[in-house]
Order: sequence, then C-alpha cells, then structure tokens
Amino acid sequence: MSAPTLSLPAPAKLNLFLHITGRRADGYHTLQTLFQFLDHGDTLHFNARPDGQITLQPELPGVPAEANLIVRAARLLQQASGTSQGADIQLDKRLPMGGGIGGGSSDAATTLVGLNHLWRTGLSLEQLAELGLSLGADVPVFVRGHAAWAEGVGEQLTPVTLDEPWYLVVVPPCQVSTAEIFSDQRLTRDSPAITLAAFREHGGRNDCLPVVAARYPEIRNTLILLNKYCEAKMTGTGSCLFGAFPNEREADKVRARLPATLQTFVAQGCNVSPLHAQLNKAAY
Repeated sequence: MSAPTLSLPAPAKLNLFLHITGRRADGYHTLQTLFQFLDHGDTLHFNARPDGQITLQPELPGVPAEANLIVRAARLLQQASGTSQGADIQLDKRLPMGGGIGGGSSDAATTLVGLNHLWRTGLSLEQLAELGLSLGADVPVFVRGHAAWAEGVGEQLTPVTLDEPWYLVVVPPCQVSTAEIFSDQRLTRDSPAITLAAFREHGGRNDCLPVVAARYPEIRNTLILLNKYCEAKMTGTGSCLFGAFPNEREADKVRARLPATLQTFVAQGCNVSPLHAQLNKAAY
C-alpha cells in the first residue's frame, strides 16, 4: 500500500455499567449502559482508488475479508452513497478480539466516517450511525463520537459529560462469545430501568458478569486478582476488566504489580472520541 491518504484512530470503549432490562420479541435484549472512549485503539489507513475495489491488509486470522466489519462497512457506504470509488485499507490492530472493548465495531465506525470523508459522499453522522447499526449495536456510538448514555439495544444515545479518569485495562487470556452470553438462561433480563442521575449517585453493575465469570475461569480469577487493588469491573460481555484511577501514575503502579503474563494497558477516558478529535483538529 502506498503512503495513506488518511490515517484515523479506532478507539476502544468501556461500558461503565450494563443493565439488561428486557428481551424483545425478535430476541434482541434491551439494556441501559454508559459508554466512554479510551485514548487507545486500532489505527486504520485509507487510500482511495477509482475502480470500486475494497482491499484490506492484513486479513485477521479466521475472519475472511468479506466477513470483516471493515470491508462490510466500506461496501455498505458504497451502496448507500452510490459512489464508484473503492479503497485500499490497512489495519494496525491493537485491540483484542472478543474483549468487549469494541474493536470490531470501532473499526467499522472509523471506516464509515473515514471513507465518507475520503470519498466526499456527504452523508451526515446521523445517516452513518443508521448504517452502522445494521453492522452492530455498538457501531453508532463510535460513529457519533461522544460519551453516551445508551438505551434500547444500545442505539438510543444521549451524549453525556463524565469525569475522564485513567483506566487500567486487563485482557484475560480468552475470548468471550457475546451470543453465548446473551443466550445463557442464567442471564438477568429484568433489571429495573434507572436514570443517569441514579447511576451517578449509586453506580451500577454489569448483569453479564455472573454468567461470564461462571463460564470463563480465566476471567473469574483475573477479576479476583484485580479486585485486590481497585474496584474491578467488566466491560460489555467481556473479556476485558478495568479499574479507574485519578491519574496515570496510580494506574501504572497497579499495572506493575500484576503478573507480566497478563496483557494490560493504561489509557485515559475520553468524552470525545479520538477519531472525532483528530478530524476536528484537522478541520475536515
């Protein structure tokens, strides 16, 4: 791939809590959650090409190119906009798959936002978020690019302003299947709805955690370990666990105490997605 025309971040996200409030007739679960971005993630590099072809390098192990959310997002934008342009896309992958921090969804959102700019297709963020929802329930929050209170299946988003602490994120050595967790009969599906004000005062929990901990001993054991140093939480359906700290130094101190065999990173919470921060800074 030649020098990229456009390089953009695809940041991680955390679910600061996750309540499952019900289940719809179509099988989808209704929920309440609070999304915040991290200043850590994948990077995508884009080059436009005139022939309509979409290429992606490198391919992810076990994921055929046409099944990859990046390629699917590019194809979706082609169809929605009617453009004849294509793109060569290179992915610098840093976020773990099956980690609950939004790697695939964030990659898809950055592809929609980035190619909309590169191809000059002129779709609004609202239109891009609607396209993204067909790829996954978490894609719209990455497209919109602001920390958000989410309801419905995760697509009803209300922007919020939160503290921006530093987080220590721990990646247990396993991948969690979201479909398996949401189909588990032990999952709590009747948590009463709360308000943002109630969450700010009393906090919340992750309804998926008991099911995940029962199914994945690696996550259960890592949770016990991290809880020795901070209030450990799980994001999404896992596998990633996290704790919040007032500054980077405190997060790094705990990170240094964890076994070197555990994959970890420290990142700051962001109310504005690094994707949008970069685009706004460049005045696109």
